[in-house]
Amino acid sequence: MADASAARIRLARPSGSVPRRAGRRASPAARVFTVPTILSIIVLGVYPLLFILTAAFTDSTLGRPFQEWVGTANLESVLADGDVVASFARTVFYALGVAVASTILGVAIAAALERATRSGAVVRTLLLLPLITPPVVVGTLWKLVFNPGGGLLATLLPGVSLAPLSTTAWALPAIGLADVWQWTPLIVILVYAALLTQDPAVREAAALDGAHGIGLFRHITWPAIAGTVVAAFFIRLVIALKVFDLVFVMTSGGPGQSSTTTTYLIQQVALKEFDIGRASAITIVFALIVTAVTLVVAALARKARHE
Repeated sequence: MADASAARIRLARPSGSVPRRAGRRASPAARVFTVPTILSIIVLGVYPLLFILTAAFTDSTLGRPFQEWVGTANLESVLADGDVVASFARTVFYALGVAVASTILGVAIAAALERATRSGAVVRTLLLLPLITPPVVVGTLWKLVFNPGGGLLATLLPGVSLAPLSTTAWALPAIGLADVWQWTPLIVILVYAALLTQDPAVREAAALDGAHGIGLFRHITWPAIAGTVVAAFFIRLVIALKVFDLVFVMTSGGPGQSSTTTTYLIQQVALKEFDIGRASAITIVFALIVTAVTLVVAALARKARHE
């Protein structure tokens, strides 16, 4: 009888009473610990976003922001400017090109490293050097490499007159080469980590069934690392869309406007022309373009993975 009474008491007690009391005791401490995070989001995220949105629709200079409400005049001016529109297209094509190149090279190098048993550790250590090198140093290094007056390229090809950084057609590809050199190791590390998670037994069984080389990679390795490769590509694409340091150091956007990316253009408009309203309008339009590009790439990647 005593056991039955105790059981009835337990059943009659609200099931959520104990968790609620524990939640009430923990909630003050939880609120205290979340305050720094909330403040950081407001200061580092919300405030800059509101500032940019407000400046884009006002007549704003570096010293005197929000002078007068101009509506969509800044946005219309940006979309009507051929140089700005060209920078959008230039940046998107540049980012897609270096992202694809970095991903292909990264997957190939990671697959080679995964099979290397002796020199793999040394090569993996060397791969970290471009990642830990500041972008300004990387830009200076590659600017010296492309220097026609005694640079590495001129030394290796003494009979050929090459000055890619001074050529309209080759300035941006030269920057892209430096960009690929710096960030491909990131793809290698991510894909190499995914390769290590594979079950060796599956690969051995496939090899016994006659799968070798490209066939083994396509049917066994690729399905296991496809998700990581897609994620790495997106990371690389976002990094490439934000390129600024290499352009600033290697070409300063030249010759002409041939290597002026959108991020570099925003810096020029904001800090040299002091037109914060126009710079904010360029930023908003560019953010919309980046969103559209990433959504399209995501849809294509999802479709390719399901086929």
